[in-house]
Amino acid sequence: MTHLFLADCNWRLAEAASAIDCGDCFKSLSMSSLRNAISRRARKERAQPESRKKFGLLEKHKDYVERAKAYHKKEETLLRLKEKAAFRNPDEFYFKMIKTRTVDGVHKLENQANKYTPEELLLMKTQDIGYIIQKVQSEKKKIEKLTATLHSLDNRPSSRHVYFAEDSTLIDLKEDKRILLVTMCRKTTASYRELEARRNRVNELEKIYTDMAMQKELQKKGRKRKLREDEIVCPTSKPVFKWRAERKR
Repeated sequence: MTHLFLADCNWRLAEAASAIDCGDCFKSLSMSSLRNAISRRARKERAQPESRKKFGLLEKHKDYVERAKAYHKKEETLLRLKEKAAFRNPDEFYFKMIKTRTVDGVHKLENQANKYTPEELLLMKTQDIGYIIQKVQSEKKKIEKLTATLHSLDNRPSSRHVYFAEDSTLIDLKEDKRILLVTMCRKTTASYRELEARRNRVNELEKIYTDMAMQKELQKKGRKRKLREDEIVCPTSKPVFKWRAERKR
């Protein structure tokens, strides 16, 4: 009998303890949910005392985290560089080792203004001009093709049909034709925009070709001088040069 009484008491105590725990869990859950639901006011930066105002406002934790990340990133970079310097091959060689010099601890390339000879520069200029001419010819062919296509579309006679619809099939056919016409108009407008863009591109390429051809001629041998404004017959914004006449053998 005594054992039964003790078992019953233990069971009731365990049940009460579990009920208390559940109540506490529910209470904590509900309080945390309510606390997150209420909108908190934005915390402002904390001011420094009068004697420390020159150091600015006290930083927040997020500012510290950002500063710490930047510090550790620099620390890791320095560590990698130190390891790279420690394990480098003493026999390695790069051509930049003889083409650079150190100024205030910073490597700077030597002046390479005369890296190429005048003949090499003239050859490169000729190759560039050839590429520009190729692009101009390609754009002009595309313009001719687009112009022919749009010209045939513009000269096509307008076909207008009057439908006397007796059932829904004819109505659907008419609607499909209208959608097709709208799509064709959009594509035609886009083609006209493309044509205008290609014409502008050709004009720009021709200007570039003119400037490059002038630079190429100026690189050639022969005495030349730039004409003054009063010497130019047809005034222009671009410089005009005159070459000295040479006797042809």
